[in-house]
Amino acid sequence: MCLAVPLKLIEINGCDAVGESLGMRRPLRVDFIPEPKIGDYVIVHAGFAIERLPEQQALEDLESWEELRDVL
Repeated sequence: MCLAVPLKLIEINGCDAVGESLGMRRPLRVDFIPEPKIGDYVIVHAGFAIERLPEQQALEDLESWEELRDVL
């Protein structure tokens, strides 16, 4: 099972990109996302964006991650 934090695309250069979430930035690839755009939220597995998320879902998921972080 993979638990992934949604990342917001903040830089895109061809198939290379940078995603940001919860104060962290990660390099990733967007080969599998059709027409990726700055501001898109994606789920990343093994360094590749594998799914685009609707913004509302991504924000709800991030809120859940923050609640979990605060408990730990």
